[in-house]
Amino acid sequence: LVYKWCQPFDAADPATSGARNPLDRLALIHEVTRDAHLVNWLCHHAGGFFVNNPAVKPRSLDTRLLAETQQLVQEFSELLSTVTHAIADDGAIQPVEAERIRNSWEQLKSSCEEFATACEKGHFDRAAKRPG
Repeated sequence: LVYKWCQPFDAADPATSGARNPLDRLALIHEVTRDAHLVNWLCHHAGGFFVNNPAVKPRSLDTRLLAETQQLVQEFSELLSTVTHAIADDGAIQPVEAERIRNSWEQLKSSCEEFATACEKGHFDRAAKRPG
């Protein structure tokens, strides 16, 4: 069957001998539903978690690298605060607290990904933005 997945598949053309790849089916389901839970489910079964690639907004020359990194440190601090508050009241992390920690962690990962992508795209390269 894996061999068939490598052959061309066209639902409109019965002469094609390929079979639709199960990952293509998952991609189609995601495209139709726009529900990231499916992708996260798959990542969970692979031992991980899904993090969306953020939409990176163009940075103006006023945007400073230091301000961006300070924001990441602040979000990490908020994650640590969430963990501290969760365990401080009863010495254990309850399921609802674990969910808050997960949400805080997912937000931090997303922010870090946005920052790294902005760096890769040269958004913090002042020399590249100078005229002439």
